[in-house]
This record gives sequence, C-alpha cells and structure tokens, in this order.
Amino acid sequence: MKRSEVKHNIEPLYDSNSRILILGSFPSVKSREIQFFYGHKNNRFWPIMEKLFNVKLNNIEEKKIFLHSNHIALWDVIGSCTIEGSDDGSIKDVKPNDITLITNSAPIERIFVNGKKAYELFLKYNKQEATLLPSTSSANASYSFDRLLEHWCVIKY
Repeated sequence: MKRSEVKHNIEPLYDSNSRILILGSFPSVKSREIQFFYGHKNNRFWPIMEKLFNVKLNNIEEKKIFLHSNHIALWDVIGSCTIEGSDDGSIKDVKPNDITLITNSAPIERIFVNGKKAYELFLKYNKQEATLLPSTSSANASYSFDRLLEHWCVIKY
C-alpha cells in the first residue's frame, strides 16, 4: 500500500463534563470513512467499552450518548501524518492535534492513551501526564480480549 499524507477528519468528542480523555494515534481507514472513532470491526475498543459498562452500543449515535453520559472524551494524538493504510508503524511526518482544546475546555482528571505509538507521540508533543493502555487494535494480537479488559478496567475508577 502506498504511503500518503492524510488529515484527521473526525472532530474531538467531548463536552464540558468530560473527565476522562482517551487518545488513540490516528484513525484507521475505516474510521476515516465513517468519520467516527474505532470504526474497524476488528478493533476491540467498543466491545471493551460494552463489557466494562455492561451496555450494548448499536450505532454511532448510541456511542456518542454513552461517551457523554460516562464523561469520556475521545480524540487522537495525530492531526495529520503520512501513513500506509492504517499501519501505525508506517506513521511519519506527524503534525499533532492540540490536546489543550479539550483539556482547557473540560475538567479532565485522567488521560489514557490507546497503544504504544499514540503514547510515544503523546509524550513527545504534550506536557500532561497520561496512562498507557494496551492497544485495542486487532494488530495487537499478543493481548486477548480478557487481558485487554484487565488493563482497560482502570478507566472506570
């Protein structure tokens, strides 16, 4: 697959009550197509949320309502980059998103970062503290669903 420069096309999801911020690296091709976070059917983010919060989320609108009602904000570290498809390992020429857009507008208490690449870039471009969580991507095959769940349960406390 050819590397191309891509701009982030999903608005940050947060409101004035958001207390938890979860950051990914950059949206997958599928997420960019549907213009919503974690859109690839094999990404385990939404199944993890459903299990942790004992809910069933059937569509984007339900996911937005869920996030707002649980005071969770979502966005990504990268605003634009060159990338091959959805491969985080191919990311180059990063232009970061301005995370303070959220942290200055909402009472964010904790920041969690979904995966090592996102965490590495978050630390490079931001001064806030954050907690690294294992990637929910299906490319992170070394983590079973149950093992991911063990790590991701910290977002509830």
